[in-house]
Amino acid sequence: MPHPGDANGGDPQTGRATGASRFDVRLASWSADRAALEQVRRAVFVIEQRIPEALEWDADDASSLHALALDAHGSAIGCARLLDAGHIGRVAVLSRWRGQGVGSALLTRLVAAARERGHARVLLNAQVQAMPFYARHGFRPHGAAFEEAGIAHQAMVQDLR
Repeated sequence: MPHPGDANGGDPQTGRATGASRFDVRLASWSADRAALEQVRRAVFVIEQRIPEALEWDADDASSLHALALDAHGSAIGCARLLDAGHIGRVAVLSRWRGQGVGSALLTRLVAAARERGHARVLLNAQVQAMPFYARHGFRPHGAAFEEAGIAHQAMVQDLR
């Protein structure tokens, strides 16, 4: 499996990448990093995928552990969140950074955080076209497909034991 930080290698624990596409992934909070998290999610979900803004923001943002990817200049390029119940969601990477390991680094960081918190498994609702990405990271389909915000989704799960 390629390194989660970058196709050119790097540190899987920090998400620090090397080579042409340098970025870092760090844990974040809604209270401290809201502007950066909102910027990425608005660009990906509200503008690109046309999800109504009213559906994008919810009460879980304030209580979730977030992961934030930053480019070499400190600009936000990706994010994701882990809810207290072990559900990963709102995984978003700016289009120009896709395919460079950012999503993998975000996912790896939050799965590690879930393990550290003692979760036996992590869940997520994958957009159907993203299922192969999550499958490469050890997630398997769980239950029937469903529609959310006008987009086909599939629940997926990964055991952490």
